[in-house]
Amino acid sequence: MSPPEAICEKAGRCGVITLNRPHALNALTLNMVRAIADALDRWEDDPAVDRVLIKGAGERAFCAGADIKQLYELGRAGRHAEQLTFWREEYVLNRRIKLYPKPYIALVDGIVMGGGAGVSIHGSHVVAGDALSFAMPEVGIGFFPDIGATYFLPRLAGASGAYLALTGARIGTGDALAFGLASAFAPSCRHPALAQRLIDGEPCEAAIAAESAPAPRAALGDERGVIDACFSGASVTAILERLENAPAGASDFARATAQLIRSRSPTSLAIALRQMRIGASLDIDEAMRTEFRIASRIAMGADFYEGVRAALVDKDRRPAWIPPDVAAVTPSDTEDYFAPLEFGELEFFAGVGRS
Repeated sequence: MSPPEAICEKAGRCGVITLNRPHALNALTLNMVRAIADALDRWEDDPAVDRVLIKGAGERAFCAGADIKQLYELGRAGRHAEQLTFWREEYVLNRRIKLYPKPYIALVDGIVMGGGAGVSIHGSHVVAGDALSFAMPEVGIGFFPDIGATYFLPRLAGASGAYLALTGARIGTGDALAFGLASAFAPSCRHPALAQRLIDGEPCEAAIAAESAPAPRAALGDERGVIDACFSGASVTAILERLENAPAGASDFARATAQLIRSRSPTSLAIALRQMRIGASLDIDEAMRTEFRIASRIAMGADFYEGVRAALVDKDRRPAWIPPDVAAVTPSDTEDYFAPLEFGELEFFAGVGRS
């Protein structure tokens, strides 16, 4: 028998979730989403469990996101209902974690992308290790920052959420802490000791503090001014213009950032920027419904399949986006992606956190 893709077990006072696909960088599958959701339901009503701990197996990744290639293959085969089942249940789980009534502690180290952020960032405590490599890279594959990014990215410091959404750039531990994505830093070698403290029932804050260390340097610390100034632009074109006209001292970073943005799907960029502009005014429920509307429509388009083809299938890194240039996409072109669905809206059952 194959080992379970997500191991959910009780240990001491903890419900412990281990994402267990290290060969696939712990990428999420529907079975994993369902296993985590079932465990959270059980543990919410279990008086012997007073906190949840989630971690990834192996040393390379906490979770590299959803199994995108599988979703690509479903869409190419016209099996859109199965695609939407994954996103529907994943988004319900993201909301479940955000509203969970017990402490939910994520030990994040190595690669954390997309769906990996969805099962960690929404928790009450996010503890980063030395090797954290965080990104929301969806605009590079013709998708959009989902898993609740509409909610949490606009609430980060300054314009850092828009920077992450539009570039898909990777950031390390220091920047994750400075931006507000992680709440504490514990050196990777201390994660087992921290997990044991939580299992033993030590108060969560005290356990984390006992294994924490001063935050590493934020690599983008010197670039925060240009990020905030440029990524507050009203459109993708305006942001690019600001980057390309940045002061001399910031020009190298700004030029590289503009070049990175220009490699992304123009339609995805316009969608992502609108998410960043409206997200701070949405509660978690409306943010998740909005993302399901967008995913439902992107699944029927072209850029997602072209982006995954270029990045993960043929690996030629030469996607042919439609349209090919950001200037060809106006704000009105993205309105339909955000509109309510005629049927099949994302729904939540009444009750705190339950779905």
